[in-house]
Amino acid sequence: MKLDRFDRQLLNLVQEDAGRTSEDLAQRVALSPSAVQRRLRKLKEAGVITRHTAVLEPRKVGRPTFFIVSLEIERDRPELLTQLRAWLAAQEHVQQAFYVTGEADFVLVVTAPDTETYDALMARLATENPNVRKFTTNVALGVVKRGLTIPVPLEEMD
Repeated sequence: MKLDRFDRQLLNLVQEDAGRTSEDLAQRVALSPSAVQRRLRKLKEAGVITRHTAVLEPRKVGRPTFFIVSLEIERDRPELLTQLRAWLAAQEHVQQAFYVTGEADFVLVVTAPDTETYDALMARLATENPNVRKFTTNVALGVVKRGLTIPVPLEEMD
C-alpha cells in the first residue's frame, strides 16, 4: 500500500492516541470525518495498523517492576527456536521479546508485580526450554521513556 501525506499524518496521530475521534482527526489533517474513517479502515485492512491498544500505568494495575532480560540459547535449530518463540509469546508477563544479534539471542521486557513472580517465570523458562543456556537480568530502576510509536515521515522516503 502506498501511503500519502494524509495517511502518514493519520498514522502519527493514532499512534499518539488511538482514542481520538474521527472528527478530531479530520480537523487535524484537513479531511472529512468519513474520509478519515475510510483511510483508517484501509490502513487496517492492508495490515499497516495491526491493532489498537491502551497504554496503562503499571503501578496502578499491580505491575510496578520491569525486568530487561538477555537470553542465550544453546543451538540455533529451527524447531527449538520455534518452540521458544511460542513459549515466550504465550507468557503474560513477557511484554516484548526480540530475536537479536550480538551476545544475547533474545532480549525480553518482562513486567511483574514482584521479584518472586519474575523468579517463578524464569524458573519455568529454564525448566520448560532446555535450549536456554543462560539469561541475565537487569531490573529497571525507573522509566525514562516507554512506548511503541514508530515515527512516520510525512513525505515518502526513497
